[in-house]
Amino acid sequence: MSSNSPQRLPALVLASLGIVFGDIGTSPLYAFKEAFAEHSGVPVGEPQVFAVLSMMFWAVTIIVSLKYVLVMLRFDYRGEGGVLALLSNTLALVRERPLLAWLVSVLGIFAASLFYGDAIITPAISVLSAVEGITVVAPGLQSFVVPIALVILVSLFMLQRRGTAQVGALFGPIMVVWFLTLAALGIASIIETPHVLAAVDPRHAIRFAGQYPTLTFVLLGAVFLTLTGAEAMYADLGHFGIRPIRIGWFVLVFPCLMLNYFGQGALVLRDPEAARNPFFLLAPEPLLIPLIVLATLATVIASQATISGAFSVTQQASRLNYLPRLRVLYTSDTSQGQIYIPVVNWLLLAAVVLLVLGFRSSSALAAAYGLAVSGDLLIGSTLLTVAVLLHPSRRLKFLLPLLALFLALEVAFFVANAGKIADGGWFPLTVAGLMFTVLSTWRRGTEIVRARKDASPRARGDAFALDLSGIPRVPGAAVFFSSGRHGHPTSFLHNIRHNKVAHEQVVFLTVEFIDQPRVSDHERIEIERGRNGICRVIAHFGFREEPDITHVLHLARRKGLDIDPAATSFFTSKPVIVSTTRRGIFGWRRSLFGWMLQNSSSMANYFSLPPNRVVELGAQVAI
Repeated sequence: MSSNSPQRLPALVLASLGIVFGDIGTSPLYAFKEAFAEHSGVPVGEPQVFAVLSMMFWAVTIIVSLKYVLVMLRFDYRGEGGVLALLSNTLALVRERPLLAWLVSVLGIFAASLFYGDAIITPAISVLSAVEGITVVAPGLQSFVVPIALVILVSLFMLQRRGTAQVGALFGPIMVVWFLTLAALGIASIIETPHVLAAVDPRHAIRFAGQYPTLTFVLLGAVFLTLTGAEAMYADLGHFGIRPIRIGWFVLVFPCLMLNYFGQGALVLRDPEAARNPFFLLAPEPLLIPLIVLATLATVIASQATISGAFSVTQQASRLNYLPRLRVLYTSDTSQGQIYIPVVNWLLLAAVVLLVLGFRSSSALAAAYGLAVSGDLLIGSTLLTVAVLLHPSRRLKFLLPLLALFLALEVAFFVANAGKIADGGWFPLTVAGLMFTVLSTWRRGTEIVRARKDASPRARGDAFALDLSGIPRVPGAAVFFSSGRHGHPTSFLHNIRHNKVAHEQVVFLTVEFIDQPRVSDHERIEIERGRNGICRVIAHFGFREEPDITHVLHLARRKGLDIDPAATSFFTSKPVIVSTTRRGIFGWRRSLFGWMLQNSSSMANYFSLPPNRVVELGAQVAI
């Protein structure tokens, strides 16, 4: 049943509230407060409040409502969204232009790298901002904010192994309560100061920018925080579809967020001292504790969505050959999207803990947060512009003026946040630099290895021309994993050389991950047969799919290749990097690639092969 089905639509809208809108939905905790923080130097007065609210309203309207919800959701790649899907979409259009293809690849990889900085900062800033609410109730509890936040965050990461299938059902209803609470708090404040609604007029922002360009530049960094999480709408397109995301945004999320921001502005107009924490001061004193609890739950949900997104992006990167094979565990029997990657989880936890201990407040983290997301948004718009320019459809060219508007605004936001590099912006850039190095090193290393293999006589040889007449045949079937469509797998040649036998049925199996999300079963496998008893099976998987070798062999049986997976031997090879040239100034990248290669998940684990049916043979690879 499709996401457009009337029966599924309400459930999908409800589920999207926690996964898609969790991050942007918790922005009211810190975005407006950051505009008038002491370090910003912006005085609290009606012109400033009206300017900030006007900027926030139009930034969210243009970048989120117009760019993401109305435009970008149309640019799916076979039903999927996200930066890697957009990269695949754009690369398909620039295939004939090598230089542009290289530039697009670099931008896409760097955008994915920036996402990891976002994935580290989001849990830290969200949970810290919620826990900081206790200082409104009791200022003397300031010293407990960091310890409480750390306990919540460590518990969240520790629970990842168990999955979120059971508690995930509560995410949507909790976020409904959260958004309705945002709206109720905002409406109550607006009723007291209704003239705050005049800030919707964009002239307030334009007039302020003309009079105070320096202050406007400072405010842009805070205003941008209202947009954090917008990229999740595109990234989760494949999970929910266009309609649930659009309905959730326009019917509930957008109006509730705006009511709360304007309510905070109205409060600050009445009481400038409330600018220190306007969100929690909106609530009547008896409701403060329940609001802190609800805010903490909302930030945990937002953090969970970001962590799950990091797992998903990592899996996609591995499938598209930007990362080595990684151990992926599925935490739900019904939802394939719920996965757990241990190494990513523990690295994220370590980084988040260090971040909280280093920055110690949501205000200090705001500078780091803005740079990561603004870079992501700007690269996304750049890739989208390239796709529109090169797309053969003339109708899409009408989007170019809009794309120019998006780019102009996002450049302004990026420049405003780039000024905060010394104040914390260095962190996401450092994370992005490290991840870019890892992703590009693995990609380049595997390309070199593949080129060396393809150039060898073994790779160019015809597997079906092998003379096996003098080789004794033993009963049973053997599957030899091959990295390419041609030649002979290393493990097969080693088996012939050392064991001097061949099985009655020999299958060379190549698993190819292609740059589309999923592959239908009727397109899943190709089979080639030789007279010497060798068959070659090429299995295709999308980058969102789990490679199921048992299923591949069952499909092969339907096409006449009678192999029982339970009685089959699986031969794999474990490559070892051997240096053939001097190290040079980039020798460390060879060492990094070799380390990743040696620590990648074995084929047996990666393909979930039965351990007692696997034979692993070593193979040297010169690089």
